[in-house]
Amino acid sequence: MSILDAIGNTSLVPLRAVVPRGAADVLVKLEWENPTGSVKDRMAQAVIARAESDGRLRPGDTVVEYTGGSTGTSLALVCAVRGHPIRIVTSDAFSLEKRDHMVALGAELILVPSEGGRTTKRLILDMIEAARVLSREPRTYWTDQLTNLDSIAGYHPLGEEIWRQTGGTVDAFVHSVGTGASSRGVATVLKGHRPAVHIAVVEPAESSVLLGGAPGPHKIEGVGIGYLPPLWEPSLVDEILAVGTEEAKAMTRRLAREEALFAGTSSGANVVAALRIAERLGAGKTVVTLMADSGLKYLSTDVYRRSQPASAEADRPTPPGALAAPEARDER
Repeated sequence: MSILDAIGNTSLVPLRAVVPRGAADVLVKLEWENPTGSVKDRMAQAVIARAESDGRLRPGDTVVEYTGGSTGTSLALVCAVRGHPIRIVTSDAFSLEKRDHMVALGAELILVPSEGGRTTKRLILDMIEAARVLSREPRTYWTDQLTNLDSIAGYHPLGEEIWRQTGGTVDAFVHSVGTGASSRGVATVLKGHRPAVHIAVVEPAESSVLLGGAPGPHKIEGVGIGYLPPLWEPSLVDEILAVGTEEAKAMTRRLAREEALFAGTSSGANVVAALRIAERLGAGKTVVTLMADSGLKYLSTDVYRRSQPASAEADRPTPPGALAAPEARDER
């Protein structure tokens, strides 16, 4: 028995206050109940276990990954349990809490500077290249989340949980796209049970590449990489919805105030999209989406600081060290 046994079997609860009258029921899966407070614990456990089982990752080998934070934190957790050093390439575009959490779990951080704290295609490509360089060192295993098929299997149990918890009544599943692995893993299971389940994916409106738009900077952490993810499988997707950063942030704050659900910005985007579908489907139907991670990962960001009165917000100074993770070093 270890902390890894606490991954999965998260709660599924209905939204009460933000769902319009006459809309379908909207249920949210509380993925912050996983040990690091994120759905990414599921994929981290799968990719490490599978790499160990077939010899790609040997005892004592170092793990390397590029990440906006949640995947890195989840990998750091699993590596701490399994005895692997871990080196993480990340950026000041992602919250201080995420970077501190990775360090607390034993990760060494390498920071890649962003363009004004925003996620861009250039930033993702720079992070990938930095990880590629690190992966050439001896006894190093690069999990390479954007291309790693093992991660998809990590989300199959999530799909089974949703099917079981809804009693097979789920009509639609909605989730934001980062690597594409989580929506693909869940969709594979749900459509295996019932091909008519509607699968909708969400991307930032500022970088709506899945809908054929141009890449652009945005502030919905962990999603919208600015190009088609290698794990993207369009045959499993019935609809793509674009949600803007400000709309996602506003819903994230509403979820905290009106539903007592304290989540990150991608969860707000998930709910915005889920409500659009719920209104279209109408009463008697069921839409499921994810609270992908905890709001505790975003306390230093404007997602929650901007919800304070304007007088408290004005001229608020940046805390010392807010853009430098402890013990991090820039090796670009």
